[in-house]
Amino acid sequence: MKPDLDAALADLVAANRILAQHGIVDGYGHVSLRAPHKPDHYLLSRAIAPETVTADDIVEFDLDSQPTRRTPELYLERFIHGEIYRVRPEVRAVVHNHAPSLIPFGVAATPLRPVYHMAAFVGQGIPIFEIRDTAGEATDLLIRSPALGRALATSLGDKPAALMRGHGATVVADSLALVVARSIYLELNAKLQLQALTLAGPDGEVRYLSPDEAAAASITLGDYRRSWQLWRATALTEVSTVRS
Repeated sequence: MKPDLDAALADLVAANRILAQHGIVDGYGHVSLRAPHKPDHYLLSRAIAPETVTADDIVEFDLDSQPTRRTPELYLERFIHGEIYRVRPEVRAVVHNHAPSLIPFGVAATPLRPVYHMAAFVGQGIPIFEIRDTAGEATDLLIRSPALGRALATSLGDKPAALMRGHGATVVADSLALVVARSIYLELNAKLQLQALTLAGPDGEVRYLSPDEAAAASITLGDYRRSWQLWRATALTEVSTVRS
């Protein structure tokens, strides 16, 4: 196997475990990476709990979300990944999760806004995907087809994330480190915003980051490299400990 692919697989294993350790995914949810050796393919685990993913579980898919080798138990919602990679060539990693603190902002009129400098990217705007607009009301809210994946990708547009009404969120970035950090800090921002709104009460004011503050903080934070290095080292150390 090529060294760059070996490194990508190790990073993807780490990403699965980091997201599980932070409560962003549990038995459900998934993270993918555009294949470093073939940009029109992506890497995604077979359908198992993210915290249990190993390199042997990772499968290569084309942009139609078909596996390049026979694989049982594929994620039903793999079309999220393929359709986003198809229309967003700059995106190199995608996370789909059901983080609980995000759900209220997908069903209520209050928009998710940046209250925390570590989540300054929220200032770019976080749209809400409404599956009923594409599939009507008789669905289980899952992205089970290419058509629904395309609809989600359209709703996402050029933003860093989209909420999915009654379901969860999809987060994108130009690196695995960044998409993991965005997923973690998006959830934290939602918790903090809910706390701030509760403290402020119906007549109070919440002072959100201004557009200029959000833009400046995003530049300073970059790809959250320091956080990623810590999280990755911890995750891979735990993998080694389990194996030994």
